[in-house]
Amino acid sequence: MIKQPEIVKKQNQNIQAKDGTMPKGWKKRVVTLWRGWGYSIFIALLVATSFKSAIADWNDVPTGSMIPTILIGDRIFVNKLAYDLKVPYTTWHLKTWSAPQRGDIVVFYSPEDGKRLVKRVVGIPGDTLAMLKNRLIINGQFLTYLVQDQNKSPLKDDDIRGRHLFYDENLMGKQHEVMFTPAHAFSHSFAPVKIPQGKYFMMGDNRDNSADSRFFGLVDRNVIVGQATAVVISRNKNFLHPRWQRFFTKLL
Repeated sequence: MIKQPEIVKKQNQNIQAKDGTMPKGWKKRVVTLWRGWGYSIFIALLVATSFKSAIADWNDVPTGSMIPTILIGDRIFVNKLAYDLKVPYTTWHLKTWSAPQRGDIVVFYSPEDGKRLVKRVVGIPGDTLAMLKNRLIINGQFLTYLVQDQNKSPLKDDDIRGRHLFYDENLMGKQHEVMFTPAHAFSHSFAPVKIPQGKYFMMGDNRDNSADSRFFGLVDRNVIVGQATAVVISRNKNFLHPRWQRFFTKLL
């Protein structure tokens, strides 16, 4: 039998590769590559995504439901260990050491469609909550509201600033800013709601432009992802120009 020269063998291997079949020895090279790099990359990705899932994450804010506290274009830091430790990629609790408090800004899954939302806790288990003409009533007590200077609002460069009113709301010891839009017809009042164990009432600080517990109802404790504690970075409405003054600022 006449042996093929080495150059002919290589040409045949190249022809096979062009025909859709892999050259001889490719499986061994893939296994070697996987053992050398693939396994390490897989472990690194698993650790990184597990960290984001169970320990800390960020959330980009595309809507204005939390104005004036959180602006469109803010990227907020979410502390997923604020209340408990969960199994990565799930909402199963391994250990719980705290509970959301009135005034906390939290990230949770909407009971309506499962989307991640960011709102403020205004009612906790055991509370009786009501609203009359945009004024919250907790356990029979009206909250106090102090008028804010509009010029101090983060919307001071916004051309629609004049159509809003800003107040400091004292949420039973936790003071924060809220915004109202008098010309916008909204749910300004609702009858008393008794909040059962394991449930929370969420509202946006932009009270006349927020789809919250007034619409989708109470939020179960198990779907609360974590607490939003700070603005990491912020960009304006077209997401091109940074708002440097908001970088690394604490959320109140």
